[in-house]
Amino acid sequence: MKVGLYFGSFNPIHLGHLIIALHMVNNTDLKQVWFIVSPQNPLKPSAGLLNEYQRLYLVQLAIEGEPSLKASDIEFRLPRPSFTIDTLTYLKERYPEHEFTVIMGSDSFQNIERWKNFQQLLNDYSILIYERPGYPVQNSLPGDVKIIKAPMLEISATHIRKTIQSGRSIRYLVPDKVREEIERNSYYR
Repeated sequence: MKVGLYFGSFNPIHLGHLIIALHMVNNTDLKQVWFIVSPQNPLKPSAGLLNEYQRLYLVQLAIEGEPSLKASDIEFRLPRPSFTIDTLTYLKERYPEHEFTVIMGSDSFQNIERWKNFQQLLNDYSILIYERPGYPVQNSLPGDVKIIKAPMLEISATHIRKTIQSGRSIRYLVPDKVREEIERNSYYR
């Protein structure tokens, strides 16, 4: 089965993430998209990160009832910080029946040359890129890299956290079940 891997902190998951994931399933040959919740991104500070199990649970709440989307804690059991190529190698060994594709925003793709073993990633895996505002894609790198026109919502997890900290509503930015869980536990306050 063709599976898209959508890596991220998902701190918290929001409607923009969900729209991208479902768009990839509906408009490519992917049968599923797995949200790979990263405990620690080596290129981002970990300050302000909600506990990985809490973030995983928010992803599970967000995708409940959608069989083409799956939450994965695979990186919780791998060495930290999490490097995409190491996770892909592990997944390829564990699930040889699947063909994995990496899903990433154009902002992440602009930094791909800073990633561990990025040449191996480009050589061994296909990459689907969705364009983010302010980050045009200029691909001069080799490999199976496709740009997918996806609906763009200018929503970011950073904006959501700041909105919560200022005491304003995040309704319509995240699924209701996610909002209720965040409010019930006073996350990001």
